[in-house]
Amino acid sequence: MNRERVKKLKKDRRRKRIRAKIKGSKTHPRLSVFKSNRAMSAQLVDDVSGKTLICAYSREIKKQANKTIISFELGKLLASRALAKKIERVVFDRGGNKYHGRVKALAEGARQAGLKF
Repeated sequence: MNRERVKKLKKDRRRKRIRAKIKGSKTHPRLSVFKSNRAMSAQLVDDVSGKTLICAYSREIKKQANKTIISFELGKLLASRALAKKIERVVFDRGGNKYHGRVKALAEGARQAGLKF
């Protein structure tokens, strides 16, 4: 097998292992993170009804900065939208990514804006 395929399979296994342990509800939705090389998106998902409650995308942020700073701002943006809908507590789903860099910056931005994990 080639290297890229092995890498994708390992990430999928991690994602499934994480998702088996956490579930989001209407009062405590799951903060799901998707990261690509160009952009990042985050959404609050109610797994019981299968609906996305709130979403945010890094391209919405009009700031010329590095990706980590934009991720931090993305976390703050998502948290402000969640607090407007009276959602204060979430369950964090890193989506198979390591908890460092942009994923960590997003989580710290959301925490600083008022979300509780």
